Amino acid sequence: MSQPNPGPQQIPVIVLAGFLGSGKTTLLNHLLHRSGGTRIGAIVNDFGAIEIDAMAVAGALGDSTVSLGNGCLCCAVDSSELDVYLERLARPATGIDVIVIEASGLAEPQELVRMVLASEHPGIVYGGLVEVVDAAEFEDTRAKHPEIDRHLALADLVVVNKLDRAVDGEHVLGLVRELTDGVAVVPAAHARIDPEFLFDCRPGEERIGQLSFDDLHGHHEPDQDHTGHLHTGYDSLSFTSEPPLDPRRLIAFLDSRPEGLYRIKGYVDFGPHDTVNRYAVHAVGPFLRFYPEPWPAADARLTQLVLIGSGIDTAALAKELEACKSDAPHADEHGMWGVLRYVQDPEDGAFEEA
Repeated sequence: MSQPNPGPQQIPVIVLAGFLGSGKTTLLNHLLHRSGGTRIGAIVNDFGAIEIDAMAVAGALGDSTVSLGNGCLCCAVDSSELDVYLERLARPATGIDVIVIEASGLAEPQELVRMVLASEHPGIVYGGLVEVVDAAEFEDTRAKHPEIDRHLALADLVVVNKLDRAVDGEHVLGLVRELTDGVAVVPAAHARIDPEFLFDCRPGEERIGQLSFDDLHGHHEPDQDHTGHLHTGYDSLSFTSEPPLDPRRLIAFLDSRPEGLYRIKGYVDFGPHDTVNRYAVHAVGPFLRFYPEPWPAADARLTQLVLIGSGIDTAALAKELEACKSDAPHADEHGMWGVLRYVQDPEDGAFEEA
């Protein structure tokens, strides 16, 4: 007697969320390179017109990336539009086993979970919410944004990242565990976790139940003005320059950045000061690192930066960055010293804090 056909297996869709600079892109890249044969598709959502995070993962994902720039996914599309992107990745020809939606650092996880659950695509199933926490900045972030507690309460897995930088990592772990009510909490440095933690985080009914029926399946009109979303209190500046930047001027700019400028990410061309490498730059609060890497053969040599902050004067910051452009035809012998102070030890990995 023949067995009934169970039909096509549904692909789990995992929402990867976390505040600005917590390490989401680092975690995604780690998973991509250590997936153990699991084939991952990704929807990467940057906050800013230059898609820095998508650039960071595109090399590993190839054609399995959908990039959504210049806004938060929770506001930029509705569930039917999300289905278009899911359809692209869930086609049998792609051979993808799991889809990861890497949210902007200012997205609302509840909205993204609702969108996935509202999807009408028969080939996918909600795979859970993974929230990444920056242990070094957690208490300050929570004080400024108490809604982080709500985000953690919705999570199916929490990765407490950057424990190596936290003043009291055990205190942060204990606090996160209190806020997550029994959910798996995984400690990490440099976002290095066992991929099985992520791929096995599919929620049970009791986890989905933490969102009310009205939250997930309500027929009310969505909140079009997005009042209360994290991103409503933040501004972003996207900066592109064909002329290379002067390292001394850029370091002076970075060392004097205003307190409200919370996040800087992107790539810098220092021109004659280093003709071989471009420099990935990542700043989160007071933390700053540069990561030298060879120029991709097909890429134009540009500086591309995204700055995100609260109460920042984007016009003034753009003017300051314009003043960092180099007009020197030859390299200053000591010009890169300031940059090299912030280059991370190679053993610690690259592109750390996206």
